[in-house]
Amino acid sequence: MEGWSGKTLTEDFQSDEEEELSMMDTDVDEKSSLLSGHESYNESGTRKVSGERRKAVIYEEALHMCGFGKFHIFLLFMCGWAVSSDAIEVLSVSFLLPAATCDLSLSSDDKGWLNAVVFLGMMVGGYFWGSLADKWGRRNILIWSLLVNGIGNLGSSVSQVFWLFLICRFFSGVGVGGSMPVVFTYYTEFQHKSRRGAMISLLATFWMTGNIVAAGLAWIVIPREYLSFYSGDFIFNSWRVFVALCTLPSLTAGAMFVLMPESPKYLLQKGKEQDAIAVLKQVHSVNKSSKPFQLEFLVLSEEDIEGCSNLKICESGFYQKLKSTSSQLIQSTLRLFGLSLRRTTITLLLINFSLAFGYYGLFLWFPELFNRIDKYGGSFCDSKSGNSTDNNTICQPGNNVYIDSFLTSISNLPGNILSIFIVERVGRKPLLASSMVLSGLSVFFLWFVKERWQSVLMSCLFGAISVVGFNMLDVLQTELFPTEVRSTSFGVQTAALRVGAILGNVIFGLLVDTYCAVPMFLVAGLLAFGGLASLILPKTTGIDIH
Repeated sequence: MEGWSGKTLTEDFQSDEEEELSMMDTDVDEKSSLLSGHESYNESGTRKVSGERRKAVIYEEALHMCGFGKFHIFLLFMCGWAVSSDAIEVLSVSFLLPAATCDLSLSSDDKGWLNAVVFLGMMVGGYFWGSLADKWGRRNILIWSLLVNGIGNLGSSVSQVFWLFLICRFFSGVGVGGSMPVVFTYYTEFQHKSRRGAMISLLATFWMTGNIVAAGLAWIVIPREYLSFYSGDFIFNSWRVFVALCTLPSLTAGAMFVLMPESPKYLLQKGKEQDAIAVLKQVHSVNKSSKPFQLEFLVLSEEDIEGCSNLKICESGFYQKLKSTSSQLIQSTLRLFGLSLRRTTITLLLINFSLAFGYYGLFLWFPELFNRIDKYGGSFCDSKSGNSTDNNTICQPGNNVYIDSFLTSISNLPGNILSIFIVERVGRKPLLASSMVLSGLSVFFLWFVKERWQSVLMSCLFGAISVVGFNMLDVLQTELFPTEVRSTSFGVQTAALRVGAILGNVIFGLLVDTYCAVPMFLVAGLLAFGGLASLILPKTTGIDIH
């Protein structure tokens, strides 16, 4: 589409910024010069400074000076490829379950744990990699977490027994848990505030791209048994080829980030001012921005200009703040459950849990359920058991399974497009509530359908509607919390989401063969409950965030 080509996108953003830049340049000249020489005080206590005059530029203003161009387009696709690789890792296991049933002697319980273990690894990895990223840098941790993801996935492709396969999937999840939050942090720190929201929304759509790539790759590879390789007791059949191919996005993304610079904001926070300036000059050069880039002294905010007499004092202030990070984290968490934010926090925890339990608890089971319909006919809750690993018919999923799975994956596309165009007109709360309630209804009616085409249609409807809820939840979680606790709130809400995904898959696996109606109605009820609970959230449309 022409409106999203690199040149047009660049011109759109730059034209929107011209007037703002002219006003900001005046502010920089008036208030952002800093005397970096020694200081003394006269008898009245007024500070006197002498030495070389240096112009101090706030980090956001420096990003504005860099303009928007080729670097940001390249950065979007680089980070987008990393996001897609994470989506492929999380979703790929659902496509291999029908084919791996006999090779790994999988029961439905085992399949539930295979779907869930990635989210368990993500919980561990999110904390582990997040801590290291603040110490060793965004780019370095992004590279290593992507490599861990790829190596864990590659190990699972050659695993011949279930327990080893499960362990490898766990370590893949550890990698995903690190790369997902770090890639968004890295990407965001290159974006000026005037375009940050739009650019993050664009980056988020690459998750859907990964979903479609995984489904398409499964359709192309897994039914092709001639791709298999056998050597004695070692089996490397077509579904293992699929798993191995799914490692390429994460491994190639990790390798390509070697060519990328470190986040300039991270460098500045670490006191490496000249390194940060060098990176920003590189961005300015690649963008070929018409704005002049005259930067001698870089600071994070206006408070640094007003409160610091030179860089060393600013650095010491940063390290002083660093020491209090742990206590601030505890205080921020306690504030989330304080009187002013308690209702919002608890409501969003319930919504995150309900949406993840319902979406991941069902969506990751679609290929397996399509396989049962293809073999036995009827609906999702057919009386035939999926534990019949001695029956060769269920070991060889037909082409229809992957066609149906691909259609369900691509059904996210209209929901993503619709939410972008109507979010400001309809509002966040109405879209979130209606999306979750309608998703619950679509799951409820899955119980009543009798034909394959009806099951596929209702599954696509579920995929198209539920993705709107995820998009609105992302927006609301950003807008409902003040700046000083926003990051902490994301961490707390993400934990609830992953717990919901884990429990949804485990419970579905435990009950799908014997009491299939129970997990179906549980998913439908939780989605509807979460949608109705969202109605008590505060309104955020058209309101400034704090």
